[in-house]
Amino acid sequence: MENWKQYKRKGLSEMRPYIKDEDLTGVSVSKEDNPETDMGMIARNPKNHEDKWYVARKYFEDNFEEA
Repeated sequence: MENWKQYKRKGLSEMRPYIKDEDLTGVSVSKEDNPETDMGMIARNPKNHEDKWYVARKYFEDNFEEA
């Protein structure tokens, strides 16, 4: 299905830096990402702190800035 559309975020994102060698149990990491070499960010759902995912460094740098 190829019905891609562009969307803007309405609010803030909660993120912190990935720490080398940290346990990523409970963090969703895409198979294309390698946190050990990329050293990106860990994001979490502000309404559910158990919902966490890895954000690649380049994507973070291109799309986010500190509020």
